[in-house]
Amino acid sequence: MSSDPTAAIGKIIDAANERISVARDPVNRPMIHHLCDALDEHNPIHLDAAVARAAGHPDVVAPPSALQVWNMTNPGETPEPSDVDRAYALLGECGYPNVVAVNCDQEYDRYLAPGDVLTATERVESFTGPKQTGLGEGYFITTLTTYTDQEGLRVGTMRFRTLWYATSRRNTDD
Repeated sequence: MSSDPTAAIGKIIDAANERISVARDPVNRPMIHHLCDALDEHNPIHLDAAVARAAGHPDVVAPPSALQVWNMTNPGETPEPSDVDRAYALLGECGYPNVVAVNCDQEYDRYLAPGDVLTATERVESFTGPKQTGLGEGYFITTLTTYTDQEGLRVGTMRFRTLWYATSRRNTDD
C-alpha cells in the first residue's frame, strides 16, 4: 500500500457512508443525575422537575455537554465496522499509527429530555496532510456525528478531529 492515504480516504469522504448507532436506552432521569454528579453540574433544570418546568421544559433536561454519552459503545460490545474505522486503519497501514485527539466541537439544537431516544450517524468529513507537527509528520482527520431524536429531528452535532502521526519518518526521496 502507498504511504499516502489521501486518495483512499478521499474516496471514503466522497462515499459519505455513515455508521449508525441507536441508543441502547432512552434519556432518563437516573442517568441525568449520574451525569450531573460526574460533571459536578448543579443547574437545577437538570435536577429538579419543577424548576425545569418553570423554565419551559417538560421535565428535567440532560446537560448538553453529555450529548455523546447516550450512544457510546458499551464495554464488551464491538461496534459495526464502518468507513470511519476503515479510514483510521488506512492511516495506520500507511505508517501513521499514533493518534491524539485535537479538538471536539459540539453544537446543541435543543435540550434532551427523558424519553428521547437518540440515533447517531457518523462519517468522515474532512482530511488534511501531511503536516509537520510537534509530534511528527501526520494527517488530521475530522468525523461528523449528527444526533437525531426518535422523530428524526436533529438535536445536535459533534465534530471530532484527531491527528494520526508517525514519530519517525525516513525521507524516501533520498
